[in-house]
Amino acid sequence: MSTHNAKTERYQDGPATGIHVVAKPVGPLCNLDCEYCFYLEKRALFGTGEKYRMPDQVLSRFITSYIRSQPTPMVEFVWQGGEPTLLGVDFFKRTIELQKPFFGEKSITNSLQTNGTLLTDEWCAFLKEYNFMVGISLDGPKEIHDRYRRDPDGNGTFDRVMRGLRLLQKYGVDYNVMACVARETAKHPLDTYRFFKDEGIEFIQFTPIVERMPDKQSSQPGLRLAGPAVLDQEEHQTEVTPWTVIPGEYGDFLIAIYEEWVRNDVGKVFVMNFEWALNAWIGNPSPVCVHANQCGRSLVIEHNGEVYACDHLVYPEYRLGNITKNTLREMTARSFQSGFGTRKETALPRWCKECEVLAACRGACPKHRFATTCHDEPGLHYLCEGYRRFFLHIRKYCHAMTQLLENGLPASRIMDAFKGPLVIKRQVHQQKSGSYFGGPSPTCTTKIDPQ
Repeated sequence: MSTHNAKTERYQDGPATGIHVVAKPVGPLCNLDCEYCFYLEKRALFGTGEKYRMPDQVLSRFITSYIRSQPTPMVEFVWQGGEPTLLGVDFFKRTIELQKPFFGEKSITNSLQTNGTLLTDEWCAFLKEYNFMVGISLDGPKEIHDRYRRDPDGNGTFDRVMRGLRLLQKYGVDYNVMACVARETAKHPLDTYRFFKDEGIEFIQFTPIVERMPDKQSSQPGLRLAGPAVLDQEEHQTEVTPWTVIPGEYGDFLIAIYEEWVRNDVGKVFVMNFEWALNAWIGNPSPVCVHANQCGRSLVIEHNGEVYACDHLVYPEYRLGNITKNTLREMTARSFQSGFGTRKETALPRWCKECEVLAACRGACPKHRFATTCHDEPGLHYLCEGYRRFFLHIRKYCHAMTQLLENGLPASRIMDAFKGPLVIKRQVHQQKSGSYFGGPSPTCTTKIDPQ
């Protein structure tokens, strides 16, 4: 019950149940130096002389443990970084060979998140042959993208990313775009969205950028950003970085794009943020950890086999073990036993519990719940204003699309309703004891009006 077809299931962040693991086979190593990146600084945790390449022993153990620990019939391998293409195609050919013995046990898929600058014909031919889904990081048109996404010499990367995107399109590789919404990006919603449409991009995810400046007590050697919030304690350091998006502006960014999308592009362009919102309105469990009741099943494995509770929580205190010594099932259980995953729900402030959009938001990512409510309760998400503004704004549209889906019609019919109220006639099937038994079936009407 969604606006998309089955193909887009691969573009979600993973199933609501089961284990989801993000693998970082090259750790935080990257050929770019994006201003807002929260992962580059993690090199400080590994020290000098570190070889950022997942050894075969670790790779083999990870693949075996992930497949055997996964309770669901599908296992989705997600390869990120840093920049995973720095490892070269041969590393991923080895990955496929290690997965092949398990093809009869589970349905196995592979996704690769890349900045796109190192993609070649050889890469794209391989990705197509083995049905990789590629997430490519692209923030918008050149002037928007190059504002934050630069190389170590300070040069913009837009042209190189677009060359990589063209290669993906040339070889017919399944891909989506992950667009980071930083402070300046949020000021240009329609320029960003229309650029993606003009480039023939059908699948988009907008990721808000939120990071705090550390205080002297919370900072660790070599780290320039604050760690995760402590949900039941007031965070004294609430100063955010200059690139962090403003809460209300993030909400307005999504609203502006949604207003254009809902009138013109439903069923043609798939914005995952909008898919998740409709999914919540219908009453389904969230497919993404950010808006799920609890978290704790989305782990991250580093190049050296170390496993952490979350991609955003690669800090010593959130280490769960090492894949060479522990199974992923054991480490997931350890995450839950620590209370990490359940506290996302139990530590919600009263403001959230009484909120009209709780079913869609669920308090959002715990890492960024460092604000306080008007009742001085800790644990409020920094983006609360933006999320609330967006979810309240789209309720009428989600209600209309739900009515369409319940009547067996595609959600895209909502675009017709903007030309005037859409009246749907449908047959009503009566029980044998009903007064219409033996005669023509009656009809009832449903009026769809999103205005």
